[in-house]
Amino acid sequence: MPKTVVDFPVFDADNHMYETTDAFTKFLPKEYDGLVKYVQVNGRTKIAVRNVISDYIPNPTFEVVGRPGASEEFFKHGNPEGKSRREMIGEPIRSPEAFFSPEPRLALMDELGLDRALMWPTLASLLEERLYMDPKATHAVIHALNQWMHEHWTFNYEGRIFASPVITLPIVDEAIKELEWVAERGAKLILIRPAPVPGYRGYRSFALPEFDPFWQRVTELDITVGMHASDDGLTRYYNLWEGQPEGEHLPFAGFSAFLDIMHTQGRGIFDTVASLLGHGLLSRFPSLRILPVENGAAWVRPLVAALEQSYAKNPSQWPEDPLMVFKRNVWIHPFHEEDPRGLIDLLGVDRVVFGSDYPHIEGMSDPLSYVDELQGLPHEDIARVMGGNLAEVMRLPFAA
Repeated sequence: MPKTVVDFPVFDADNHMYETTDAFTKFLPKEYDGLVKYVQVNGRTKIAVRNVISDYIPNPTFEVVGRPGASEEFFKHGNPEGKSRREMIGEPIRSPEAFFSPEPRLALMDELGLDRALMWPTLASLLEERLYMDPKATHAVIHALNQWMHEHWTFNYEGRIFASPVITLPIVDEAIKELEWVAERGAKLILIRPAPVPGYRGYRSFALPEFDPFWQRVTELDITVGMHASDDGLTRYYNLWEGQPEGEHLPFAGFSAFLDIMHTQGRGIFDTVASLLGHGLLSRFPSLRILPVENGAAWVRPLVAALEQSYAKNPSQWPEDPLMVFKRNVWIHPFHEEDPRGLIDLLGVDRVVFGSDYPHIEGMSDPLSYVDELQGLPHEDIARVMGGNLAEVMRLPFAA
């Protein structure tokens, strides 16, 4: 049972499934055999995409993982004692079935005190970046993943678990086709990587008018747009500063001080939301609901300041006040270690949602303990942050 007891339903914006080893390949067309595969390297199983081994997620089978919340203290208080990664994380655990399947996950959610949860894929975060040079293959693998997700989790499991299918955007007609496919099968939200879209014409923002047919269909289907943190390609940029010709920068793998600074700034989501506003997408489609998840909130105040400055200096370049658009169309999920009160003061209590990042090591071991961060707020405001706001974004009922 959770240590904290609440008298309202809790809707967690950030839970994760762990994909099984056939998640990308079970439904992949034969012509793409071998595009994604698991290989053995020094006795360890690794994933390879286009015959390139990735360590972006060190254990892609998820058979053994760090315990949920193992790095929670590090993210809240840092590492002043200079402990090793193993010392901070502690002994790993064997993943229970609840990390892989919906029925046991419901029982675990009951133990944690969670009424409902958005369920994001985990390993899928590496796919698009490693297939950027092949748009057709990208769409094929993403569709195969979504077929597996629908078969294994469904997109709406008993009205409590809402798995998020991925939509990739290199070929707009294919993106619309995929969007309609998941919507027909009950999807209430989609995951779009917060990064420029690679395609036959190079990289470009998905907020540019050429993508409007896709966004028009999103509004017609009234689906929430989740933008969960993924590998957004910034490694290529960071490598220029690090003096490296190539390579991955791996989470928690001994960053340089420079990389540690860069990874606290929310550069990818800052640029993404700036594009949604600056390229006018959220003014052309004012009913879009944008939900950045696992991107934290450190980027919000600098973006607000930039919007205010730009609008004050040159209001004619904006179709409407961009700060008002931001507050109308975007909901923010702060990291658990961040103080939510400043964010609430900045954007209003109705624009902040709760997410635990369970069962990741950087997430929370006891999701309901986040209520402690909200003490002193009116009861109804706490209920909104812990569940009501997300229910509103998802077009679901909520009874506090």
